[in-house]
Amino acid sequence: MAFADLKNDFVFRRIFGTHPDILRGLLNDLLDRTGDQAIETIEYLPSEQLPVATGAKLSILDVRCKDRAGTWFVVEMQLIHVAGFINRVVYNGCKAYVDQLKAGEPYTKLTDVVAISICDFELWPDSEQDAQKLPRIPMLSRWYMTESISAGGRLPEHQEGKNKLLQVQYAFLELPKLPDRKPDTGALQWAWLFVHAPALTEVPADLPPGPHRQALELANEATFTPAELDAYRKVMDEIQQAREYGEAKEAEGFAKGEAAGLARAILTLLAARGVSVSASARAHIEACKDVVTLERWIARATTAATVEEILGATAARS
Repeated sequence: MAFADLKNDFVFRRIFGTHPDILRGLLNDLLDRTGDQAIETIEYLPSEQLPVATGAKLSILDVRCKDRAGTWFVVEMQLIHVAGFINRVVYNGCKAYVDQLKAGEPYTKLTDVVAISICDFELWPDSEQDAQKLPRIPMLSRWYMTESISAGGRLPEHQEGKNKLLQVQYAFLELPKLPDRKPDTGALQWAWLFVHAPALTEVPADLPPGPHRQALELANEATFTPAELDAYRKVMDEIQQAREYGEAKEAEGFAKGEAAGLARAILTLLAARGVSVSASARAHIEACKDVVTLERWIARATTAATVEEILGATAARS
């Protein structure tokens, strides 16, 4: 028995975009909606994405719905950490809020929006938070606006966060932060399925009946038609290509940054040693992107009396 990756565009929509009870279970767990606050019914809203079989926009998966109270939910899966990701999430949440109104309609018709992002990467790595002496962000974090400063200065600690603006809220599930232990309930169990479903060979016996088990059973590749398998594999190929492209661009950016740092080090070293550097020689050093060449130059710069000894007479004068 083989299970498809729930993070895949086609599979995500096949499960959460067509089975409202499963999507409702996911929302209740990620937003900790229980009792009177639990989402009881949802209605799918039109999506702005292209048809699922095309594999388009492979790094962003989008399901939109609203509950009986009128709250909108926008759920997306982000596979690649692209520049400006959080800005885009905030923009889309605010856009979903304002787009509810038609021209001339009263603001009282606006209802809350909750934007949920399931991320296959760390948005706030623990190492970076630790380095900045900031609290770690948990695997599942929820965000909204609260009052923190009063007219007379900072609010007393016991009053902070009491006044809330909940019209646009955000939730982030960072899958790489999943604990090693196998969870058995709620949001952690969803994260476990998103991470480990492709490695399973059978439905775990301890997975209780309900949305989690239903989602995994729908990911069983044996339930796919040949056309669905083709669509699934096409998206998998596009995801792999996008990851490889992203890794190549990241490596390219790192190399450029390293080269720029070495060039600055050479010029700083020469200035400290009082070695004269012409404008053309400076430009030649700064334009070099080959790390091996720059490392050779920086070794020469520790003893060379002139820039020509480092670059060669022709390069230094060109």
